[in-house]
Amino acid sequence: MEIKINKSEIYLSSTKDEQEFYDDVRHILQTARNSAYKSVNSIMSRTYWEIGERIVQQEQRGTGRAKYGDYIIRNLSKELSGEFGTGFSIANLKNCRQFYRAFPKDSIGYTACSQLSWSHLRSIMRLDSEEERNYYIQEAIKGSWSVKLLERNIKSGFYRRMLSTQLENSSVENYEFVKDPYVLEFMGLPENYEYKESELERAILSHIQKFLLELGRGFSFVARQMRISTETSDFFLDLVFYNYILKCFVIIDLKTDKLTHQDIGQMDMYVRMFDDLKRAHDDNPTIGIILCTDKDETIVKYSVLNDSRQIFASKYMTVLPTEEELAYELEKNQSMLVDNIRQTKE
Repeated sequence: MEIKINKSEIYLSSTKDEQEFYDDVRHILQTARNSAYKSVNSIMSRTYWEIGERIVQQEQRGTGRAKYGDYIIRNLSKELSGEFGTGFSIANLKNCRQFYRAFPKDSIGYTACSQLSWSHLRSIMRLDSEEERNYYIQEAIKGSWSVKLLERNIKSGFYRRMLSTQLENSSVENYEFVKDPYVLEFMGLPENYEYKESELERAILSHIQKFLLELGRGFSFVARQMRISTETSDFFLDLVFYNYILKCFVIIDLKTDKLTHQDIGQMDMYVRMFDDLKRAHDDNPTIGIILCTDKDETIVKYSVLNDSRQIFASKYMTVLPTEEELAYELEKNQSMLVDNIRQTKE
C-alpha cells in the first residue's frame, strides 16, 4: 500500500507546543542579531573616537595647524579608502575629529558609545553646549529615540524650549516637564489655516504617539472630553494625561486664539475641581497646561500664572520654527520669566 503525504497538511497541523518552539528559536536569533548589532556599533563608535584622537595628535605636530590638519585628513582619506573601502571620506574623518573633541574620555558622550549609534552621536556632537549634548544623550537612551526622532527634537529646540520655562534656583520639578513653545508640526495643519478647537483635538489624537513624545517623558493618555460633574453643572476637559514620573494628572486645554484671562480662570477652576473630585490621595497636585496660539505679557504678569505651580500657558506652533523664530520665542519667554521673578522678589 502506498501512503501519500501532503507536506502542506503536516505544516498546518503543528501543535501549539511546536509553534511556541518555533517562536522561541526566532526570539533567540533576533536577540543574537540585536546583541551583535550593538556590539559592532559600540566597537565602531569607539574606533571612530580613537581615529579622531590620533588625528588631533598628529595635527598638533604641525606648525600651521589648520592647513596641516586639512592636509593630514585629505591624505589619510586616500590611504584608508584604498584599503578599507568607503566610510573614510574627508567629511567622515572630520566627524571623527569632532567626535573626539566633543566627548573626552571621561564624558557622558564617550560612555554612550555602547548605547547609541554612530548616527545618534554624530547628530549630538554638533551641538555647541555640553549641557545640551548631555541632555540629548540621556534622553535618547532613556526614551530609545530613533535617529529621526532625535534629529527632529534637536531641530525643534526640544531642550531649549524646556529650559525656557525654568525658574532660577527653583526646586519645583514641574517646570522640567513643561515646554514653551510646543511644536506640533506632525499634525499637518497649515500655518495660516483657521481651525476649530475640535479640529485641533482630532489632529492631536490622530498623532497621539508623536504628541506624547513632544510632551516628554512619563506621559500617558487618559481621556478626551473627560466629564467632571458637580451638583449643578457638567464640565468637559479637552485632554487628560497622567505623568508617572511626576505622579500627577495633567489637564490640557486647547485654544485656537490668543490667551485670555477667561482661559486662565477656566483652567484654575478645572485644576481645583479635578484635585477635589478625581485626584487620588497618593497623587501629587494636578497640573493644567493651556495650549494657545500666543500669549500676552501683561496677562501672564498680572494673573495667577505669575506665581502658580500648577497652571501653565504655552504657545504651540504647527510648523517647525526657523532658528530665528525659535530664538525669538525663547528670548521672549526668558524675558517674561525674569520679570515675574523680579516682581515676586519685590
